This record gives sequence, structure tokens and C-alpha cells, in this order.
Amino acid sequence: MDHHKALTGDDLKDFVDHKLFPYLKKFKAEKADTIEYKIGEIFSELKNRLQSGYNLREVINLIDELRFRSHAEKHEMSHLYEGKIQNMGNAGRNGGEYYTPRPLIKTIVKVVAPAIGDKVYDGAVGSAGFLVEAFEYMKESKRLTTNDIEVLQKGTFYGKEKKSLAYIIGIMNMILHGIEAPNIVHTNTLAENLADIQERDRYDIVLANPPFGGKERAEVQQNFPIKTGETAFLFLQHFIKILKAGGRAGVVIKNTFLSNTDNASVSLRKLLLDSCNLHTVLDLPGGTFTGAGVKTVVLFFEKGAPTRKVWFYQLNLDRNLGKINPLNENDLAEFVELQKTRADSLNSWSVDAAGIDPRTNDLSAKNPNKKEEVALRQPREIIAEMKALDEESAEILSSILKLL
Repeated sequence: MDHHKALTGDDLKDFVDHKLFPYLKKFKAEKADTIEYKIGEIFSELKNRLQSGYNLREVINLIDELRFRSHAEKHEMSHLYEGKIQNMGNAGRNGGEYYTPRPLIKTIVKVVAPAIGDKVYDGAVGSAGFLVEAFEYMKESKRLTTNDIEVLQKGTFYGKEKKSLAYIIGIMNMILHGIEAPNIVHTNTLAENLADIQERDRYDIVLANPPFGGKERAEVQQNFPIKTGETAFLFLQHFIKILKAGGRAGVVIKNTFLSNTDNASVSLRKLLLDSCNLHTVLDLPGGTFTGAGVKTVVLFFEKGAPTRKVWFYQLNLDRNLGKINPLNENDLAEFVELQKTRADSLNSWSVDAAGIDPRTNDLSAKNPNKKEEVALRQPREIIAEMKALDEESAEILSSILKLL
């Protein structure tokens, strides 16, 4: 680099703000299935946050030392990027809400098993973790032909994202993992009326962890036959509608969905059981999602035939999950193995749809094979505690009498 000619300070900042960024935005004039178009989309969403041109020069010099030419370098960069997203989640900062633990995503992808030729969709794409892991799974599923590679690059992965930051993170994540022109659209998925979805709009595979706990306005709820303010419940209706007949899905949702008694929950469970084969429910322990206290389940279903039997698996671990002890793939190995045959075990059981109460469609995950162990205390321990309580009560009473 010629240090006498290289811009720095205010000159560099003015160049980036008024020439470079506007130039890169113009790339959106290219075809939508090119990396140039995606670069244009990214820079249409970005603003230069560095106020000091001198700091900007330092950043550019450091970035200039990075290399992206070899496969190994790109692979390393993609893992670094994923790590940064995960750290944002662990710190409870922006971006963390878009991060689903990768061991859980990999497990969901294994169970749903997308194949070359399937169109894979995530309507709440976030950091695009589901699409990235589906891409990695499909790459390793067979020896790829030139046509397979073309199909994976341009006609397989689709997503929608409402938030600007998540949209940029998702596109960048997919580009770094090898999908040069991700089919991700910056839009509010729930603003689409379900009645407008046609056969050409449908997908073979849905993989998603829709945001839970959010609330949608009344005008958004009008797009759905089952009215509810719960964002995740609206997304579930969207996913059922947008699946092709015979399509497969793996969707993360709050475990309260299984048993809530409000009209929307009951109606949504009926819709799922009647229009899809809900064949598997994975019940996850608390702490699976770092920083989120809610418990979740994963619903695995196929569209086109009603549910006959639901296989439940309850993930019981010998430790509490959290930042120090996060979920790992070994934790889910038994689930993956048993799910192939949906066999009963200490942690798994099946429920016939005929036995589900049609008034409530309650799907509570109550493990009949694992009895709660109640620790019974010895009589002398109970007597000792009673004496201690009596003494404490006597002291309190004595203090009150002295005050009187």
C-alpha cells in the first residue's frame, strides 16, 4: 500500500460515505441470482458507523490482511462469523435473538432429511442457521454433479426476514458458507395473507424457529384464519399453509403450545393434527436457548394426512444447560437414533391420536415411563424440624410480649 496516496481521516470517511457505499448500492441493478445483487442489497441496508476516518483506516488495514481465496480460509471465516453471532446471543445483545443452538439445528435437519431437489424454506430466517446447516447436510448427502451444485446454489434455499440486522447477518452467513446468491427477502412474512398462497409458492421443506413471545397487530392477524396475537402461532399457520402436500417440517415452538387452553391454541392444535401427520415431538429442557427462560419443543410433521400416532421424546440430561454447559450433539444422539424407529424407551413414548381429547386437543408431554422420585424424610428429621419451628415461634412470641 502506498501510504502517501492511501486515504485516511476525513478524506477516507467522505470517500466511503459519499462514493463507495452509493456505488455498491447500485449493484442491485444486476440479476437477482448473482452475488453482485446481494452485495447491493446489503449496502442498501448499511450505514457507516465509524465516525473517525483514522479508525476506519486501521480497520481497513487489518481486513486487508485477511485471505478468502482457499476453501479452508472461507470455512474458517464462516466459523468465526458463526461464533460472533453466538457471542452476541450469549451477551443478550442484538443478534442473539436470531441464534438457535447449532447442535439443535443439525439434529432437526438430520430428522427432516432434505434431499437434492427439495426447496427448503425458513420464513423467520434470522441468521440463516437452518438454511446453512441444510446446505452442509445436502452437500454431504451424495456425490454432487455439476447440476446438483447449480440447484443448491440457486434453486434450493429460500427465506424471509423482517428485521434489517438479521437480514444482513443471514445473507452474509450464507455467502460465507458458500451460497453466493441467497434467496432471502427482506419482508414481514406475516403481512402475507394466507389466502394468497398458491401452489407455485409452496416448499418441500420447512425448517424454522419463529420468534416466540412477540405480539402482532390486529391488521396482521386478519391474514390468518385463527386469530391470535402470538407471533409463533401465526408463523405455524403460515408454515402449514406454505408446505406442499407431502412436505416435511421441523419447527421450534414454546412447549405451552401443547397444552394452552385458549381458543387459538386449541384450534391451532386441531389444524395441525387434522391437516398434517405430527409424527414426532422433541421436548427440550430449560436452558436450551441461552438467555431465554422458556421451555421449548420441536414439532416434526408431514403435510397431507391426519395424525395417527405421535411419538414423544423427552430430553433428560444430568446437568443444567446454560452458557457454561450448552447443548451439544451428543446430548441428542439417542433421540436421533430412536427417532428412526420411534421406539419406546425410558425417555420416549407414543400416543394414539384417537386417545387425544377432541375438545382440547391437549398434547402435553407427560412421560409415562419415568416416575417422579419423591424423597421421603426419616421421622427423626421431621420431628427435629418441628422442634426447631416450635422454638422459633416461641422466640417470636416472647419478643412480642416484651414489646407489650
